[in-house]
Amino acid sequence: MNQTVVILDFGGQYNQLIARRVRECGVYCEVLPYHTPVEKITEKNPIGIIFTGGPNSVYLENAPACSREVFELGVPVLGICYGLQIMAQMLGGHVVSPDSREYGKTQTTFDTTCPLFAELPAEGITWMSHTDYVDRMPEGFCATAHTAACPTAAMQHTKKKLYGLQFHPEVLHTENGTKILHNFLYRVCKATGDWSMGGYAQHTIDAIRSKVGSGKVLLALSGGVDSSVAAALLAKAVGPQLTCIFVDHGLMRKNEGDEVEAAFADKGMRFIRVDAETRFLQKLAGVSEPERKRKIIGEEFIRVFEEEAKKIGKVDYLAQGTIYPDVIESGAGDAAVIKSHHNVGGLPDHVDFKEIIEPLRLLFKDEVRQLGQELGLPDYLVWRQPFPGPGLAIRVIGEITKEKLDILRDADAIFREEIAKAKLDRDIHQYFAVLTSMRSVGVMGDSRTYDYTLALRGVTTTDFMTADWARIPYPVLEKVSNRIINEVRGINRIVYDITSKPPATIEWE
Repeated sequence: MNQTVVILDFGGQYNQLIARRVRECGVYCEVLPYHTPVEKITEKNPIGIIFTGGPNSVYLENAPACSREVFELGVPVLGICYGLQIMAQMLGGHVVSPDSREYGKTQTTFDTTCPLFAELPAEGITWMSHTDYVDRMPEGFCATAHTAACPTAAMQHTKKKLYGLQFHPEVLHTENGTKILHNFLYRVCKATGDWSMGGYAQHTIDAIRSKVGSGKVLLALSGGVDSSVAAALLAKAVGPQLTCIFVDHGLMRKNEGDEVEAAFADKGMRFIRVDAETRFLQKLAGVSEPERKRKIIGEEFIRVFEEEAKKIGKVDYLAQGTIYPDVIESGAGDAAVIKSHHNVGGLPDHVDFKEIIEPLRLLFKDEVRQLGQELGLPDYLVWRQPFPGPGLAIRVIGEITKEKLDILRDADAIFREEIAKAKLDRDIHQYFAVLTSMRSVGVMGDSRTYDYTLALRGVTTTDFMTADWARIPYPVLEKVSNRIINEVRGINRIVYDITSKPPATIEWE
C-alpha cells in the first residue's frame, strides 16, 4: 500500500491540479468530497489532508464545511484559499470581506522558519484569487506570510500541524509553488515518495489477475490513449483471456486504424477489428447538425459493439478506460482499481457480463501516458493527440462524405507532421485541421478554382476547461499551408483559428 494524502474537495477550479501536483511529488493522493465522513477518511490511513479552494464564503449559511473531527485526527492538514478560511472559521477565527480584493500575481513576504517555506526566498510572487481573508486567526495560530492587502496570506499551528495558504501553490503562476507543496508533504507529513508508475502498473496487474482469475474480459478499443493503455495493461495481466473489439467507423485520422491494429497484433490478446465505415457513412448521409452526428455515431458504435460481443458469447468482465478526472467530475469520490458493476451512461444493454473493470480510474491523463510508456506502447499511441469520440465527423463542418473525410485526413496529417518536425508537438496540447463548409474562389496556375477553406486549430492548456490559442511560428504555418495547397486536392485556402476558450470551444462542432 502506498502512503496516501486525502484531498477534500470544496468545489474549487484547481482541485484536480492540486492532486496532480501531489502525485508529481511522488505521493499518492485521492480526491474526496468535503462532506466525506471522518470514518471513511481514516480508512485511507492518510499521512496528510489538503483542503482545496472553493467559490463560497465561509460565513454564509450552508457554506461547505468538513467534519470538525478532521482536526482531531492528529494528521497534518493544509488548507488552500477557501480551505484556509474554513479551517480558521471552524477553529474560532474570523473571516471578513474587505474593501480590497486580491486576484492574480501578488508580491508576498514569507516567514522562512515555517516548514512550508523552508529553503525559499523571503519574498516571491503568489497567485491570489480571493474576496475574503482571515482577519483574526484561531487561538494557537500565527501568520507566516503576508501581502500588502492580506495580513494572513499563510498561517500555522505548529503543535497541531495545521497549515493554511491564502494563495494557490498548485498553479504555475506561484513561484516555488510545487516546492511549497513538497515541503508540506515531506517536511510536515514525512512522506517517503513511494508513488511511481512502475509500482502502480505491477500492483494493478496483480489486482486484475486476482480479480479475474480464469474469467474472460471484453474491452471496446477506440484507439485513443486511454483505451489503448487499458488494453495494454489488461493484456499484461490476463493475455488471451482478453478480447478487444476495435470498431473502425471510418472517421479516424490517416492510417490510425492500421496503426492501432499493428500496435496490438502481438500482445497475446484476441484482437477483433470491425470495418464499419460504410455502415456509419450510410447512417450519417445527409446529416449536418453536430449534435445529431454525435448521437448517431454513439448509438451506432454501441450497436456494432453489441453485435460483435454476441458472437463471443458470455464474458465475465467488461473493461473501460475511465480515468480519474471522470471519477472526480462525476462526484463518485471513492476510487478503486477494480469496481463492481454499475450503470454508466452509454454502456451496451445486451452484453452479458457481471462486473466492470476500470484499471485507469486512479490516473490523470499525464499519468496514463506515463503508464503507456511503462508498458512499452509505441510513442504514436502514447502521445496521440486528443481525439473526440465522433472522430473526424465533427471536424468536417456540415454533411459528411467519404470524399470530404479523405481530404481532411490528408490535410490533417500534413499539419501534424510539420508540427512534429518543428518539435512543437509536446508544447501545443492539441492541434488539428477542420474542413469548413465554405468554398471560395482561388487561382492555381492559369485556372480558377472553387474549393474548400481549411481551418487549422492549435491550443495550449492545463486542464482543457480553458485554453489559449497556440502561437505557432509563422514559418511553420507557412510551410503547412504551402504543403496542403500543393498536395491535397479540394483545398485552396487555409486559415488559422486564434480564438481562446472561452468564448470558443476547442473543437468547432
